[in-house]
Amino acid sequence: MYMPRRVRPSIGRNSVIVAFVLVALCGTVALPGEDTSQSYSPQPNAFSPLAPLESLDAAKVALGERLFHDPILSGRGKLSCSGCHNLKTGGTVRLPRTIGYDGRVHAFNAPTIFNVGNNYRLGWRGKFTSLAVQNEAVLADPGLMAADWPTLLSRLTQDVIYLAAFRQHYGSAPTRDSVLDALVQFQKSLATPNAPFDRFLMGDKDALSLSEKQGLTLFAEYGCVSCHQGANIGGNMFQIFGVFGPPDTGAMPTPLDRDKRLPVPDGEEDVFRVPSLRNVEVTAPYFHDGSAPTLREAIAVMGRSQLGRELTESDIEALHAFLKSLTGEYNGKRLSTDIIETSR
Repeated sequence: MYMPRRVRPSIGRNSVIVAFVLVALCGTVALPGEDTSQSYSPQPNAFSPLAPLESLDAAKVALGERLFHDPILSGRGKLSCSGCHNLKTGGTVRLPRTIGYDGRVHAFNAPTIFNVGNNYRLGWRGKFTSLAVQNEAVLADPGLMAADWPTLLSRLTQDVIYLAAFRQHYGSAPTRDSVLDALVQFQKSLATPNAPFDRFLMGDKDALSLSEKQGLTLFAEYGCVSCHQGANIGGNMFQIFGVFGPPDTGAMPTPLDRDKRLPVPDGEEDVFRVPSLRNVEVTAPYFHDGSAPTLREAIAVMGRSQLGRELTESDIEALHAFLKSLTGEYNGKRLSTDIIETSR
């Protein structure tokens, strides 16, 4: 969400604001000393489980999957979409910021590609509302795929397998529109349902452990849900990163690349799309610049910079447990948790 300007509200005032938000969004929240295993009853407008996938053309999905993993899409034929969005590592890569041609470090940490079809706004700056438009921008960006349509279409047409596939499924040789559609079809298929939290929302109250339920209660009580909500637990709102002060993560300077069409309060540069928290367990490092190496550290930073609250170790542990319950399945298998995470 947007704030009209950089505001540093007092803790007392902020607590009142959060209380009203929680009444509207979250329903019952535990009070100190209550049994948190039964106290949280989310309302439908706060969270929702991932909906079943829309009907997709399986052949076009398969074609898009091949394109997604093929360096043929990049200008020099050496980079693929999956090079920055590895499906085996949470739909991202475990680097603070990805590296392109000639060792060029990209402006932002690569966001996960999983569940991207549920986001209305796309990218850290939220510049795009269309997957097709975003894909085309990535393909053309000289710092990313560095491709151009005449070269790309010529390559695909000269490849007998691609030529046959496009003729079969789109009725012609590869075109700009058919290439983008195939990529979008595949990306829309990248849903990760059946997380423990999904099962909890669908009525299985035993799907979450006691510690996960405690973390869910804190997530609501402390106001995290005011920005991280809906089916993707975030992904479609904007917020200043550093509401209560600059994040103390050693963050890199914010790239001055924001879309001038987006309203930004009083010259504020640190406004970002709130990321989805689905599968956050497997997408380290965190934030737009990858400056938080572990999820526990990211939770602590968010407490200080976004909530004005110094979270206790027990708070962090409970929130960490809840966030792990957001890890879903892709093709029937839980996403990889091959992450080395040290204690704070």
